Amino acid sequence: MDGAVVAVVVVAVFLLLVLKSGMRVVNQVERGVVFRLGRALPGARQPGITFLVPFADRMRKVNVQVVTMPVPTQEGITKDNVSVKVDAVVYFRVVDPVRAAIEVQDYMFAVGQVAQSSLRSIIGKSDLDDLLSDRERLHEGLALMIDSPAAGWGVHIDRVEIKDVQLPESLKRSMSRQAEAERERRARVITADGEFQAAQQLANASRIMSDTPEAMQLRLLQTVVEVAAEKNSTLVMPFPVELLRYFDKAAQQFGGSSGAANAPAQAAAPEVTPAPAAEVAPAPAAPELTSPEAKRLPEPRPQEDSGRL
Repeated sequence: MDGAVVAVVVVAVFLLLVLKSGMRVVNQVERGVVFRLGRALPGARQPGITFLVPFADRMRKVNVQVVTMPVPTQEGITKDNVSVKVDAVVYFRVVDPVRAAIEVQDYMFAVGQVAQSSLRSIIGKSDLDDLLSDRERLHEGLALMIDSPAAGWGVHIDRVEIKDVQLPESLKRSMSRQAEAERERRARVITADGEFQAAQQLANASRIMSDTPEAMQLRLLQTVVEVAAEKNSTLVMPFPVELLRYFDKAAQQFGGSSGAANAPAQAAAPEVTPAPAAEVAPAPAAPELTSPEAKRLPEPRPQEDSGRL
């Protein structure tokens, strides 16, 4: 009797050991691919406790989380003959654990190599401006190039992004000068546009003030109020320009009338030219008179200058 009990206990312990050897636990982030006698069973084991046939089944766990794989820096020449160095990052996950375990030996290594070759290919097909500014389109094209072979391995490419583009130092300096010149051009255009608009507004204001002279007076009073509000001891009164124009017109009118009056007198005056001194003859001496008629004779007059006209 005792021997039978011992045998039952031994058998029970053996069965427990067998069951324990065939029991496996699959985590939530994993899927189990079971190989029975070397052949993969269809379907993957879901998370939880699963049992395998002892000494016949072998299970391989495949991670189904999103994998972040950095792509090493790749050096290439762009379509416009610029040497650049580009690095990227690939986000992918396993959607079919059975194919990922069977179709490819190491799907992570395979995806990394495809990503490097695709990155070099996309560099040669793109311009430098596209690498710097139009990255969204390059990301979509790069993801499509990597996803085409990876789909046969049970891997889905979620996203591919270019992290950095390294340029030569000479090209960086040239781009810096170009950007500086562009900013200076924009500043000059904006300044010129502001001056043009200000000139237009001033021209409109001048036309309005010329039509309504009271506006100039109101503007003058407003300026006086603004100056006086600053607690200044000296008040500057601007002199109206219209008053100066009035004086100028009056001076021109009076000057024109006086010039017209003096014009006939100047035209009537004859031109006199002096005679040379050699042509003047000496006057003869007057005879001395002793008779009584000498008192009644008129006094001799000096001879006129023969050179006088």
